[in-house]
Amino acid sequence: MSIMQAIRTFFFYLLLGTSSLLWCTLSFFVAPFMPFPMRYRFINVYWCRCALWLTRVFLNINVRVTGQENVPQIPCVILSNHQSTWETFFLSQHFSPLSQVLKRELLYMPFFGWAMAMLRPIAIDRGNPKAALKHVAKRGDELLKDGVWVLIFPEGTRVPYGQVGKFSRGGTALAVNAELPILPIAHNAGKFWPKTGWAKTPGTIDVVIGEPMYAEGTGPRAIAALNDRAAAWNEATQRALGSPGAPAASAESAAV
Repeated sequence: MSIMQAIRTFFFYLLLGTSSLLWCTLSFFVAPFMPFPMRYRFINVYWCRCALWLTRVFLNINVRVTGQENVPQIPCVILSNHQSTWETFFLSQHFSPLSQVLKRELLYMPFFGWAMAMLRPIAIDRGNPKAALKHVAKRGDELLKDGVWVLIFPEGTRVPYGQVGKFSRGGTALAVNAELPILPIAHNAGKFWPKTGWAKTPGTIDVVIGEPMYAEGTGPRAIAALNDRAAAWNEATQRALGSPGAPAASAESAAV
């Protein structure tokens, strides 16, 4: 990373952290009095757009979206690969209101966690996978019925660019049980915003929104088949975007 890029990255993180602290503090005092859709826009959409603006201006990282016409009118379960923090910013402001699975401990962080708690997240205990899976199913179904998008990263954690993680079945199980489709999304954010380190590479992140996928039937077999289709589509799309990734592992039953 060049000296100029290092300087730009420093100011990016400085402004990102400052804006986060100020916005979360303001939200803590203002947002509780807003109805949920307005509260979500105030806390998450506006700040995430600010974060993406800082990303464009200081890091020169842009985005190109294809497949927007595939987004259904009714909120459903979004399945996306996970490579960096960038896609969390992007998806949180692109689909509104949206809930996602996160570690319960994050909600205990002063101001940031308190603001997140007002966004109706699906907070889980990763130390208890079986209980976490049940909570995702129960809480996710409630949110979908309330017209809230549910974002699931089926790989469970950030995976380096060029690799594809195992897809757990929690997201597809939630969609099948709610009689809704999954909306598959693939991107190459990790190419420009790596999983680890501070260095960022200027460029254009490609985000591909696929056609909604419906299960063929119900029950465990239908869930597994849908999950395999989603994983195969994601791998193929990442390859089409230029990722040198290894073949995706077969989908296995695992905790979210």
